[in-house]
Amino acid sequence: MARNRSGKKSPVSPLPIRDGIAPSYLNLPHGEWPDLLSFLIERFPHLPAEVLTDRLRRGELVDNDGQAFTLASPFRQGQRVWYYREVPDEKTVPFQETILFEDELIVIADKPHWLSTIPAGRHLKETLLIRLRNRLSLPELAPSHRLDRETAGLVLLCKQPEHRGAYQTMFQKRNVQKHYQAVAPVRNDLTLPYVYRSNIVRGDTFFTMKEAEGESNSETEINLLRQEGNRGLYLLKPHTGRQHQLRVHMSALGIPLENDPWYPIVQPEADHEDYSQPLQLLAYTLEFTDPVTGQARFFRSQRQLNITAPKPLDQADS
Repeated sequence: MARNRSGKKSPVSPLPIRDGIAPSYLNLPHGEWPDLLSFLIERFPHLPAEVLTDRLRRGELVDNDGQAFTLASPFRQGQRVWYYREVPDEKTVPFQETILFEDELIVIADKPHWLSTIPAGRHLKETLLIRLRNRLSLPELAPSHRLDRETAGLVLLCKQPEHRGAYQTMFQKRNVQKHYQAVAPVRNDLTLPYVYRSNIVRGDTFFTMKEAEGESNSETEINLLRQEGNRGLYLLKPHTGRQHQLRVHMSALGIPLENDPWYPIVQPEADHEDYSQPLQLLAYTLEFTDPVTGQARFFRSQRQLNITAPKPLDQADS
């Protein structure tokens, strides 16, 4: 039985991966409903009842044995329902990922802004993982870490299920040097390089994080690579891996990243889809010792932000 990212055993699906998309499942809770359809209508209020009815009619929901549920299927608590997620009218992301490296173990992809790493919410097929599974005919491909949808840059994906744990553990244990580039305002009173530490906790708004009193659990080294007027290109070296760490730290210093829809103030939903204003944050380099082969690895993104890096860059980000 496979294990998920939390280390728990994942149940074996009766459905195969289809078009790069792994099946999802739902465990029926304690309670009483007249039938399965009634429960599904209550459980998924954002879906029209006719959509759920049609999916049952077409036999698209199955049990652990792969037997299709029907419109007459009763509700049985504890039963597991397997299905493929669908996102009606999913928007195409008009930017293409690049494959920088591939061998028998891993793929290093250079992700564009606006492309989610994995399926979530309104994004399913238009995600890095599903695109690459289909492009490379690798249905078992899996990311070893993630980037925010708004962030561009390097993502490592593992080809073979038996090695997923090794690469995921490498990131979890911080055995990877990750350097980012970012564009943000310049503070003339801030002496750089500067190491910023704080305690980051869940924020008050969906998906956001914030700083709170308490012992620091996050640390970022900040360097300025180039200045253009009151804007600068920064090199950010996270020493920890808290969610939105770089964005929270730069915002707290009064130099929030350009075009950040979440920090310091959550912007209207429409602004999150403005492709003309990408977040100025790039996962620029990855450096590590391969946990399977023992080889030293170094990869650099080919993408650029609104302020380009000076040359030679090897000395600047090593």
